[in-house]
Amino acid sequence: MARMHRRHFLHSAALALAAAAPAARAWGQPRPFRVLLNSNISGPQAFFFLAQDRGYMKAAGVDAAFTGGDGAAAIVPRIGPEGFDFGYGDLNALVPLVARNVADAPIAVWVGFNTTPLTIAVDASGPVKAPKDLEGRVVAGHPIDAALEVFPEFAAATGIDARAVTVRRSPASMRSLVEDMLAGRSAGVFGFVNTIIAAVAPAGIDGRTRIRFLEYRHHTPDLYGNTLMVSRRLLAERPADVTAFVRAVNRGLADTVTDLDAAIASVVARDKTVRPDVDTPRLAGTLAMEMAHPEGARIGIGDVDDDRLTRGIALIAKSRGLPRVPAASEIFTRACLPPLAERVTSLARG
Repeated sequence: MARMHRRHFLHSAALALAAAAPAARAWGQPRPFRVLLNSNISGPQAFFFLAQDRGYMKAAGVDAAFTGGDGAAAIVPRIGPEGFDFGYGDLNALVPLVARNVADAPIAVWVGFNTTPLTIAVDASGPVKAPKDLEGRVVAGHPIDAALEVFPEFAAATGIDARAVTVRRSPASMRSLVEDMLAGRSAGVFGFVNTIIAAVAPAGIDGRTRIRFLEYRHHTPDLYGNTLMVSRRLLAERPADVTAFVRAVNRGLADTVTDLDAAIASVVARDKTVRPDVDTPRLAGTLAMEMAHPEGARIGIGDVDDDRLTRGIALIAKSRGLPRVPAASEIFTRACLPPLAERVTSLARG
């Protein structure tokens, strides 16, 4: 009887171990990377979600849990203190963090926007025709809007006396800010070109005709835009996984370029309030503007031109009076990039 009990116990234990094995393997899998996005889920982020939905992350042995952010500049200083692995935000906001030797400043590993999307939107029929016309007027923006944060560089490049411009920080929605501007309660609104166009579309406002955009890219051409950044600690501890994640995101972008509908479907799957009729043009506009710098034909989306990045860093350091000028290698590393043959080179304007 003892032998029977023992045999039964061993058999039951074996079955239990076999059943537990898949769970143990699952528990042994790395947790999904925590990724802080520049904003709530939207069309221009579609390549992240498409990469996940098409299994590119899973095939690379990684995964992601996405959190919506509160602005491309605002999210950058949050990445380290809040324990995020990656962040997708404005490269220009990274420079002051590194210059001040913030210990948990992330580092850029894949630059999505090779042209800055920053702008000041003004009434197309109003008195502001050129940047200098902003003097003596009010420009509104979200409290830590990327364009607002980079306004010192824009002012320096265009000869604006920044002290003569009243900057009004407001938590109001982008749509409300633009409506106030069109009603004459301010002269301009800080933001992204395609974000502003998408924000006012549901209100029946055609941003392409009602709004004039004073685009930073025309005056500060050395500045880059939204960038995938990673915790320096994670990069040091798990470089292969960081590289795998970057390559999966890169594959997502390549698919997005050729199939906008599938990309937007991945966005809608995560937020049913997203309107394809608004966010598909927004995504298309992002590809055609923010990712269309001529250098893309040469180095592809993801990489940077070192000389251009160095000039942009110097501009930021000078206009903001930073304690030092970081080297380009402190801001960006191409160690995790996929080969040029895999990067998107088809979006570059001639």
